[in-house]
Amino acid sequence: MHWCILLSSLPIRKITGSVSLEDSWKENSDTRNRVSDQYNNRSFDQNERPTNKTLTHHTKLHALKIYTKTGDTGTTALFTGKRVPKHHIRIESYGTLDELNSWLGLLRDQEIDSHYQSVLEQIQDMLFTVGAILATEPTKDNKLKITRITEDDSQLLEIEIDKMNNDLPPMTHFILPGGHTTVSYCHVARTVCRRAERLISILHQENPLPKTLLSYINRLSDYLFVLARKLSKDLNAKEVKWIPEKHD
Repeated sequence: MHWCILLSSLPIRKITGSVSLEDSWKENSDTRNRVSDQYNNRSFDQNERPTNKTLTHHTKLHALKIYTKTGDTGTTALFTGKRVPKHHIRIESYGTLDELNSWLGLLRDQEIDSHYQSVLEQIQDMLFTVGAILATEPTKDNKLKITRITEDDSQLLEIEIDKMNNDLPPMTHFILPGGHTTVSYCHVARTVCRRAERLISILHQENPLPKTLLSYINRLSDYLFVLARKLSKDLNAKEVKWIPEKHD
């Protein structure tokens, strides 16, 4: 199944500063569940015998083929259908976001505060939006019919960062990642986010990207760093400071 095809079919909804992350995601989930229920509960008329054509029509949203064999020669398709090598910087960029999203899923599955889980789920949703944008050639951008990343998205992360920071002691030294498995997962996600940002920066040099997208990824790594510190406090994990040995 091609990742770009899946992205183009997702019903992504943008949130604003006046709506909480939890409420926004709940509304989005409710919409998806309602569409799914309408499909699953559909009943055929007693006189209507479902044909292969009928079933194909009503299952096409659920029948995305997992393997297409089109990438067996080392190329893959962008959202527009243009084929590029799988090591293309555009593929490296959104592929690394996919890796980041997987780490965020692992982090969200830990026993952490439900608010953090809700925020992480919203971030995962946003990363699919970013991935769809990266998978689209700039000259074909008008073909991508999804809501874009805005300044509000970065501001929501900033609000979360400030909220957590107010509950943390001032940082006077660099901190060694670790102290608890959950905290370490968060640090791994942070470093993958930084790697994604470096790759996106290279892509941006070749094909300029929206400033709001660049800001969001940069802010996300900041959020994950502060979240790691907050999780350390919540889990009573010791923060180990890096204090370099001094030589005379």
